[in-house]
Amino acid sequence: MSWSGFFIILGTLVGVAGCIYVVQRFVPHPLREQHNDVAGFIFAAVGVLYAVLLAFVVIAVWENHATARETTFKEADELAGLYWVARELPLPLGAELEKQTLDYAKTVMHKEWPMMTEHKSSPEATQLVYGLRESVMSYTPGGPREEILYERAVNHLEDMASARRERLNQVDEDVPTLLWIALIAGAALTIGFTFLFGLSNTFSHGLMVLMLSGLIVVSLVVIKEMDFPYNGVTKIHPTAFEVFLDRLPPPRTV
Repeated sequence: MSWSGFFIILGTLVGVAGCIYVVQRFVPHPLREQHNDVAGFIFAAVGVLYAVLLAFVVIAVWENHATARETTFKEADELAGLYWVARELPLPLGAELEKQTLDYAKTVMHKEWPMMTEHKSSPEATQLVYGLRESVMSYTPGGPREEILYERAVNHLEDMASARRERLNQVDEDVPTLLWIALIAGAALTIGFTFLFGLSNTFSHGLMVLMLSGLIVVSLVVIKEMDFPYNGVTKIHPTAFEVFLDRLPPPRTV
């Protein structure tokens, strides 16, 4: 958990504790006990509705995170496939494609990945994709074997480019502002409703409210940390491209 998340949780719990103290001081529990039955019925409905909303957002954020990770590995896997096909192609095209695939992987890792934390992409990486496509499309197969290699190269290139487009689309995906407003407002309403209950044991009442508040705010912090797949504590690292670069033989020279 990041320090910002820790301070959000701590600040929320302190604020809730202060609110409990004020309510207990100015609205004695005998006055609130009279409405426990009605408040309990309404609170149950409010709690269920908010729990459904919270669960929906958590699942959506998790699925988005998992999809982004899968897309990253798919892109690197297709790039590796293109590299191995390039090693079977004749020189000088084969060596040029090998170099271009490695350049693309390094550019994505070292230049584009840091930019994605700011919801941006690398124009240099985009130009490298154009260069790869131009190199592959300029090749004229010289026989049945080279025709098969050419088709495989085209397929790997198109699938890699498609995975890249999907990854860049995910750069702009996060929880909408309107949904954040609903989550925070729902949290405030759900926690605030617990102040209406009256218990003779002030400590027990305060402890229960703080436990509920802690559960809700931790869930919101988890959503915040996983909101954007390429930033935060749970951010996706370019591991797939690191594996790609570490396990390949060096490119041939012309």
